[in-house]
Amino acid sequence: QVQLVESGGGLVQPGGSLRLSCAASGFTWDYYSIGWFRQAPGKDREGVAAISSTDGDSVYAGSVKGRFTLSRGDAKNTVYLQMNSLKPEDTAVYYCVMGPPAAYLELIPAHYNYWGQGTQVTVSS
Repeated sequence: QVQLVESGGGLVQPGGSLRLSCAASGFTWDYYSIGWFRQAPGKDREGVAAISSTDGDSVYAGSVKGRFTLSRGDAKNTVYLQMNSLKPEDTAVYYCVMGPPAAYLELIPAHYNYWGQGTQVTVSS
């Protein structure tokens, strides 16, 4: 059974940085998409970024492009989301997600089969 475990959330001031980690386990396939969604109170889930395990190609939401960086760890089952220049509107629960190889091309929740429990990120002074 696939498990996705997030860590690294917390409280940070506007303009600060955080790094989220996601450790995936229980899967055997070599090709997949993995990334992050977020959900703020009263809002729909929003795709943040996703990466292909095939070639490392990545996609970012316009709202985070240039501020967030998604990368893979040395172990194939780990991904990181480096978040810089954080804004109050980045406050949300952040979820690690995993899906089929082509899912990363579109940040659509229904394209991802597996979701972690989420980690809270709060940006506030």
